[in-house]
Amino acid sequence: MMTTIDRDAPGYPGDAYGLSDEEAKELRWPAAPLKEILWPWGAVTFAFGAAFMLLIWPHINAYLSPVLPETEWAYDSTGIRELQDSGLDGSGVHVCMVDTGLDSMHPDLANISLVGFRDFYEGQHGIIRDVGEEWHGTMMAGLLVADGKFRGAAPGVDLSIALALGPSGTSGQEDFVAQAVRWCRITQEVDIISLSLGSDPGRGMAVQSETARAVEEALEAGIFVVAAAGNRESGDQISDVSVPANIEGVIAVGTITRNGATWSQSATGSAVDPYTQDNRSYPNQKPEVIAPGVLLLSTSGSSSEPPYSYSTGTSDSTVLVTGALALILQLHGEDLRGDDGIIGAQEMALVKRSLASSCDKSAIDGAPHDSQGGYGSLDAAQWAADVGFELNTD
Repeated sequence: MMTTIDRDAPGYPGDAYGLSDEEAKELRWPAAPLKEILWPWGAVTFAFGAAFMLLIWPHINAYLSPVLPETEWAYDSTGIRELQDSGLDGSGVHVCMVDTGLDSMHPDLANISLVGFRDFYEGQHGIIRDVGEEWHGTMMAGLLVADGKFRGAAPGVDLSIALALGPSGTSGQEDFVAQAVRWCRITQEVDIISLSLGSDPGRGMAVQSETARAVEEALEAGIFVVAAAGNRESGDQISDVSVPANIEGVIAVGTITRNGATWSQSATGSAVDPYTQDNRSYPNQKPEVIAPGVLLLSTSGSSSEPPYSYSTGTSDSTVLVTGALALILQLHGEDLRGDDGIIGAQEMALVKRSLASSCDKSAIDGAPHDSQGGYGSLDAAQWAADVGFELNTD
């Protein structure tokens, strides 16, 4: 009779082995010869070992948590680390991000300069949080200001957060984004508004939308606006970058992959400006620039394990361009403002011309402009040099 390996199975009686029934039962237990060794000292050792592992696990886990070779390429290849190595970190520059909020409890965001928070989605202004199901706002903030397991593009900036998108990453009401942009301009008096969001032209944030008007007001006030060109699925019949990235003065940002190719789902810009019906011209053709945005590691919810996630899309690319611009404003902001202390239309045009001239043309095969790859990929160090050249500061 075959039996399972179970010391309590019936098995043969003891007299079949010339043993007592109890001795035969012990034979059917494979670990029986080890029992004398394992009990009680083996059990005690196991208990101490388990307790020790529980105590040190947070440190082991922190050490093993993903850190960043996968993301470092994005900062290195764009010249951001080169500018940081020269001592720049965005200090003195004020950035406003409109998104799903911020998980301020994340350890990599513990020491950021958070100078403003406003909740346009639920009106709970006193509770700093991220309502996004995928922590989109926290991920975008991490790419900009994280300073822990990895370093964001401009960790020294003063940051304001406008919570205007709901859990799914949509506003639910288009006016929320417009209100958030105006708050960034009027109450926060920021230097840059970063918009890792957008709507397909003709839907939601339409060309004549309140959001478009709010963005134009910010541009007129001398505030740089950087916005995502948009992500497109195969078969989408969309002929332009997203609103508000399609506004002339906005820096529309597409995405490049790690191997230097334009990301296939990065939105394509139209040759025609939908606001004026004129052909777009240098340096305002859309998109203006592409930047890394495929599988970038960033901060996610502090309650996640580990509290980091990968993200892909033009949202991520937008933040890197925002960070590069913050470093450039730290370096050249005083000269751009001049004697009157104002960044006006001429200075903003200078910065955009310098962006267009500084881009790496490799991804667009040396073309002057590409409807998906813009003027080329971000080279922050060259952008800073070109701004300095136009200002005659070198």
